[in-house]
Amino acid sequence: MNPTKTRAWQALEAHSSSFNLHLRDLLTDPARVSAQTIRLDDLLLFDYSKHRVTEETLGLLEQLFVETGAAEGFQAMLRGDKINATEGRAVLHTALRDPRTEPLLVDGVDVRALASGERHRMYAFADAVRAGRKRGHTGLRFNHIVNIGIGGSDLGPRMAYEALKPFSDRDLQIHFVSNVDGADLHECLRQLDPERTLFLVASKTFTTQETMANAEAARAWLIQQLGDPACTEKHFVALSTNAEKVAAFGITPEHTFGFWDWVGGRYSVWSAIGMPLCIALGSEQFQSFLDGAHRIDRHAAEAPFRQNIPQIMAALGIWYRNFLGASSHAVLPYDQYLHRFAAYLQQADMESNGKSVDRDGNRVTYATGPVVWGEPGTNGQHAFYQLIHQGTELIPSDFIASVHPQHPLHAHHAKLLSNFLAQTEALALGRPTAPTPYKVFEGNKPTSTFLFDALTPYALGALIALYEHKIFFQGHVWNIYPYDQWGVELGKEMANIVLPELEGDGPIGTHDASTAALIAHVRGLQQG
Repeated sequence: MNPTKTRAWQALEAHSSSFNLHLRDLLTDPARVSAQTIRLDDLLLFDYSKHRVTEETLGLLEQLFVETGAAEGFQAMLRGDKINATEGRAVLHTALRDPRTEPLLVDGVDVRALASGERHRMYAFADAVRAGRKRGHTGLRFNHIVNIGIGGSDLGPRMAYEALKPFSDRDLQIHFVSNVDGADLHECLRQLDPERTLFLVASKTFTTQETMANAEAARAWLIQQLGDPACTEKHFVALSTNAEKVAAFGITPEHTFGFWDWVGGRYSVWSAIGMPLCIALGSEQFQSFLDGAHRIDRHAAEAPFRQNIPQIMAALGIWYRNFLGASSHAVLPYDQYLHRFAAYLQQADMESNGKSVDRDGNRVTYATGPVVWGEPGTNGQHAFYQLIHQGTELIPSDFIASVHPQHPLHAHHAKLLSNFLAQTEALALGRPTAPTPYKVFEGNKPTSTFLFDALTPYALGALIALYEHKIFFQGHVWNIYPYDQWGVELGKEMANIVLPELEGDGPIGTHDASTAALIAHVRGLQQG
């Protein structure tokens, strides 16, 4: 339903118009902190007490979730209903990490069995590469793994690999190529030993323009280096569902790993798209990664609203976006291994909830997905925190850290955590008086604290799943479809029109005056 028509939304509008409490006052009550902290097993502490909310606010947000059927919508996703209605698809990335063996049928097919079968094929292949049983064309072991993909076929596995480097086999060098800018592939190829390099081509359709351009160039380079076109068979792997295109490229069925139309690209790291991560970690640690995500799947499905971390995350985001006017959301991991996490979430969140049309095909009359951005602390403190502290924008922020580091420099970690804790306190309380107005800090800047015991594969799986389900709950309440991305498709279609015009010398087609002039300018310089 249109959320603005609910009683809860209208009550929240009235509540927000008179809300004038400051976090300095709210945080004087120790009972508030205990009521607004969730401890999940020995995994995570989530503290949302530093938010501009009262019990009344949270009660109204819970009512909004009830009136819009958020919990029921989540169950519909888990059971395989085709909630991606614009594409007529189920949304079942949760099935990729579900260890249960009871059938889960979609169109008469058991998706759990499908996922389990392909996962064990992936495990066997990854462990064979790690053990040296899979070798290259000249009989040497692989020590370079190059993932060629873009979007979800790059951002998820790249982020997760960087986050879990301490658990990876450091004798294997994992590389990622995504940009169709030739500099990306060129600089990667300079680092490789062709006899020891395995390429993973990640594209569901095996037609993605950027990915296939890079894959074809990598194949040409390898053949040139090894002098035998047959080398493709042992040095290339396809992560794709298009068997015909894969075979035409020269990749064997044994080296082809698939996934299904109920797996969206930005939610695919749990599938064969996670192959580079699986090779780096080994199957046991990759399974732990899946298990952490499944733990959150159960939590999101079973916990009541006030103890449900992704529902609270989503509700707070709706409160700030729709009732307090916040247009962006910062994600600030105090962990250098998570330096690609904000980039990953930019796609996961903004490609999902960056929508202006509701599920009935009507233009929405309320704000939907915010701009998501961030960098690791403490680097960000010396860059953009000034804006969060004293700028004119309200920017809710997520602070993420671990108590125990995955490196031996513990004195560094104490300094890191002191900054982590101090920043949330400074943002909340500010400094109301100072000798000069330039040193006054209003405070009242809202933050969530995610404090993991340690950033293990299990913990990273859980962290990603928390944000996945936050995205679902927000999209459901906003009455939009989070699992399509038609805006991405438009640019691809138009690029396919421009490309032959840039490469040819015929007449330039119909464009706006600016684009036509720019095409002519590029052609003029390229053709001398």
